[in-house]
Amino acid sequence: MKVGVARETAPGERRVALVPETLGRIQKAGAEVIVEQDAGLGSYFPDSAYVAAGATIVSTDELYRQADLVARVQKPSPAEAARLRGGQAVVGFMQPLLDPQLAAELGARGVTVISLDAIPRTLSRAQTMDALSSQANVGGYKAVIMAAERYGRYFPMLTTAAGTAKPANVLVLGIGVAGLQAIATARRLGAIVKAYDVRRETKEQAQSVGATFIELKSVADATGEGGYARALTPEEQKAQQDELNGHIAAQDVVITTAQVPGRRPPLLVTAAAVAAMKPGSVIVDMAASELGGNCELSQPDQIVETPNGVTIIAPTNLPATMPGSASLFYSRNLAALLLTFIRDGQLTIDPHDEVHAATVIAHGGQVVQTATKKLLEPAAGSTTGGSAA
Repeated sequence: MKVGVARETAPGERRVALVPETLGRIQKAGAEVIVEQDAGLGSYFPDSAYVAAGATIVSTDELYRQADLVARVQKPSPAEAARLRGGQAVVGFMQPLLDPQLAAELGARGVTVISLDAIPRTLSRAQTMDALSSQANVGGYKAVIMAAERYGRYFPMLTTAAGTAKPANVLVLGIGVAGLQAIATARRLGAIVKAYDVRRETKEQAQSVGATFIELKSVADATGEGGYARALTPEEQKAQQDELNGHIAAQDVVITTAQVPGRRPPLLVTAAAVAAMKPGSVIVDMAASELGGNCELSQPDQIVETPNGVTIIAPTNLPATMPGSASLFYSRNLAALLLTFIRDGQLTIDPHDEVHAATVIAHGGQVVQTATKKLLEPAAGSTTGGSAA
């Protein structure tokens, strides 16, 4: 079996799916590793490092011709997807909940689709495979560094001969992996940190890394499935926003991280809340995407300067701005996952394995993952005269 490491082509993407450090584990399982030329260059891993680790460097055409499994970070572009053939497998952040049609098209051609963003995050044995968490950790750190760079004052309290500088007030909205890392990083920089999440269970987690937890009276606990928060009702959202606005106005920096898989991120920072913030304040919206963001005024991958002097930063791929560390973590996650599939040097799928059942989106000529199949049902119905409304 040949595992091929593809070069990422998405704009701004500098990560690589496998780094030289992890190749040995895959090779010991009986797989050969081939790497597309310059695949690791953006992450500071030259071709020579892969060769030293036992890999073979190949052209793009040869990668797709030889590989039995193509390892990626981002889902393939239409041109890259067209290169995949029946009998091959592809693994990466395939985003089946956002783009189920890609999985359906690849599956229909006989391509096995494996997605790291479908890892069951509550399964203990899958923790070493949880690439969403490892990349969120990188993003939470970088979001604070980005905010500190943009904020025109000190984060810590400093006493000098010229007087004392007050510490920055930082609010983190969303206490998942990214939020906890953001809290810890802001605390290490000396800021006073508050945090909020609709899941009451996160209170102790936020306090454990040094934040003061904000408890809103207007919203009941909203813990959902799989470790995520459930979507709030319109009434709950309005009550939450009205009460949050007062807390947001008092902050120098706001970091937002709240997401719901496959849906628009919840709106946490309204235009009215931004208008009430002090000049020089900074918002970093980590949830920004083509679906929207946590901040009403966010523009994906843009920096917005409001009339009242608030800076809103909405990066859509923070891990790619730290490609060395992000690639190393992703590679370890991917290697751990691949080792559950490789048996005697061959790709072996066990539908009774919890990890396989969750991450194999398409196999054997069809979509097999339940959640993705459900998303495709309306489209399937429309082809037989049903309504796709």
